[in-house]
Amino acid sequence: MDSLSSGGKLSGAQREELMDQVKQQIAVANAQELLQKMTEKCFKKCISKPGTSLDNSEQKCIAMCMDRYMDSWNLVSRTYSNRIQQERGHM
Repeated sequence: MDSLSSGGKLSGAQREELMDQVKQQIAVANAQELLQKMTEKCFKKCISKPGTSLDNSEQKCIAMCMDRYMDSWNLVSRTYSNRIQQERGHM
């Protein structure tokens, strides 16, 4: 990062490494957002009376809700990626 603060240019390898780090940070942020939204939505849907433990129906509801949420997230992600690839192909 010294080359950035001193006004220098990044080499190709440095630029690639920086891009990889940014992509990893974006992936972590996306995963955190997914987990937060999934937790919020499934908690609201499945937990009517918060307590010290979950009963069987709440456990099943949480598990199914999370599975459905992940399936939906994956479907949207695949569709979005395919669409981007198609658009790049038309350029």
